[in-house]
Amino acid sequence: PVGIQTFENIREGHYLYVDKTQYITDFRRKGMKYIFLSRPRRFGKSLFASTLQAYFEGKKKLFEGLKISDYETKWVKYPVLHFDMSGAKHMDAEALNGYLDFILRPYEKIYGKEVWEDTPNKRLMGIVERACEKTGQKVVVIIDEYDAPLLDVVHEKENLQALRLIMQNFYSPFKKLDPYLEFTFITGI
Repeated sequence: PVGIQTFENIREGHYLYVDKTQYITDFRRKGMKYIFLSRPRRFGKSLFASTLQAYFEGKKKLFEGLKISDYETKWVKYPVLHFDMSGAKHMDAEALNGYLDFILRPYEKIYGKEVWEDTPNKRLMGIVERACEKTGQKVVVIIDEYDAPLLDVVHEKENLQALRLIMQNFYSPFKKLDPYLEFTFITGI
């Protein structure tokens, strides 16, 4: 179906689904922890991100009859943080900070927030650490269209620099968070 980018909707709606779950099997067998998928628009990146989310949330029933059901036996439920950056297009620095607040807040409702977490990168770090501690499982992070905030302002030097700094700061904790992360998947153009 054109326009449906949610794995769960496709499977429950009995739409045609081209099985790409073998890739997940390959990632897991090879112990791949960080995956970056750069492809053009309309290539299925968001659908694959949604598929990964369903897998790591342990939604076994959605995968019945697919290739991964031959591999997976445990179906462990991990805490999944799925950030869709496509909503951050055509923004200035203030709006982008507001968008980061918007995407972090639901996870803070689940996992809490400390007073010292006053910037998006500190908030992200706190969410990941607490999610791991509270669930006893490492965290899965999915970032769809990581570059969306920058693509539309690439020719605006002043705005591009400000937005690039915000996004670099937001993504900066990932190296430090490695002990808390089970899997990280990032898409972009």
